[in-house]
Amino acid sequence: MLVELFMAFQSMGTLDYGDALNKSILFFEGQRSGKLPVKQRVNWRADSALSDGSPDNVNLIGGYYDAGDNVKFVWPMSFSTTLLSWAAIEYQKEISSVNQLGYLRSSIKWGTNFITRAHTAPTTLYTQVGDGNSDHSCWERPEDMDTARTLYKISSSSPGSEVAGEAAAALASASLVFKSFDSKYSSKLLSHAKSLFEFADQCRGSYQASCPFYCSHSGYNDELLWAAAWLYKATGENKYLSYVISNQGWSQAVNEFSWDNKFAGAQALLASEFYNGKNELGKFKNDVESFVCALMPGSSSQQIKPTPGGLLFTRDGSNLQYATTATTVLFHYSKTLTQARVGSIQCGSTKFTVSQIHDFAKSQVDYILGNNPMKMSYMVGFGNKCPTQPHHRSSSLPSIKSKPDKIDCKGGFSYYNIDQPNPNAHIGAIVGGPDSSDHFSDKRTDYSHAEPTTYINAAFIGPVAALICRNSN
Repeated sequence: MLVELFMAFQSMGTLDYGDALNKSILFFEGQRSGKLPVKQRVNWRADSALSDGSPDNVNLIGGYYDAGDNVKFVWPMSFSTTLLSWAAIEYQKEISSVNQLGYLRSSIKWGTNFITRAHTAPTTLYTQVGDGNSDHSCWERPEDMDTARTLYKISSSSPGSEVAGEAAAALASASLVFKSFDSKYSSKLLSHAKSLFEFADQCRGSYQASCPFYCSHSGYNDELLWAAAWLYKATGENKYLSYVISNQGWSQAVNEFSWDNKFAGAQALLASEFYNGKNELGKFKNDVESFVCALMPGSSSQQIKPTPGGLLFTRDGSNLQYATTATTVLFHYSKTLTQARVGSIQCGSTKFTVSQIHDFAKSQVDYILGNNPMKMSYMVGFGNKCPTQPHHRSSSLPSIKSKPDKIDCKGGFSYYNIDQPNPNAHIGAIVGGPDSSDHFSDKRTDYSHAEPTTYINAAFIGPVAALICRNSN
């Protein structure tokens, strides 16, 4: 009954999911670091950070700036890459139908090229470029930045299983994307993925080097299961299946899926294998259903309460990252159940049909695209009303192409403090989103609501692709 209550918001006209997908992918071109390609479409950006890695004589040029800053954090970058690859695998037909598969592959490859470069030896992975504290004390374009490009890495003597495991998942999933398109590149990715997984598993230790920006709270068992699940999917090798079965006791019933906590993603992947006949994976099926039950309005085991307007609300700090990842799992599991000809799941005393799960997932996409109390899209450049002041350095400062004079570390704050739209519209950027009352102030200074991140956009691409070629009602 409560599901129907939240569905009642669905009264707006048809949303253009293909356009939303296009813009979601375009966003990644605005986040690129390094030497930009000739076919770069986001033309207010230019080459940047062309000497990254030089203190250690390694090539760490490229990859993605994480959010609205100029640091490259490999842990969330890898998670974003995994999510992009999952979307490309799961919704290839839908993404191809709107001519976006090539652009999505390019977005994935920009990430995987960097991750493979950062993996300089079997037990060495560079995990961060740039000092978060000095970077965050400045407001400057990446093309101008003069803060320290400090290097962080993990090794057998200083391990970080979370980031090595996530990098393995990213490369294993991407190997599937490129398998029929570029088999040589796919094989390279898979080789790195296997090596990184072995490193993560055999040199176990928790990663804390990117704190306070990205701290591990869930430990590394989730990344090890997630990576093994992707390696099984990519290789079909029984050793990865045996690994997840023998370590299924690690799997926990959770209520979030994020750059830190991958349990729900691993459970969703392995539940699909359960329905493909791998009966030993029943615990993962049960655990992902606990995740779904924790989200569904009206569930007797609901843990994540929606806003009055119907948005899943996990916590007030870039909340759309949790709403988009949750929606990724909801769509995936509803598809898994449909293919297995299972019509519903039981959440305590409440039963939910596959259609109800799918429709609730759709309501989250529609909320982000404008079907909400603010009657605004949370994606820059989509719809009649959208964010104009994302907390994002290069978007909020004049393009180096229009103002080539250097804007130094503190010089940028004069632009930061102006209450006006950003001069460069970062098309496709999804911001942190509204508060628990569905309110959004659209102020650059409100970073927890106004900052876009790679992992919000990456988690949105699968869900919006799932709705392409479908009637919005």
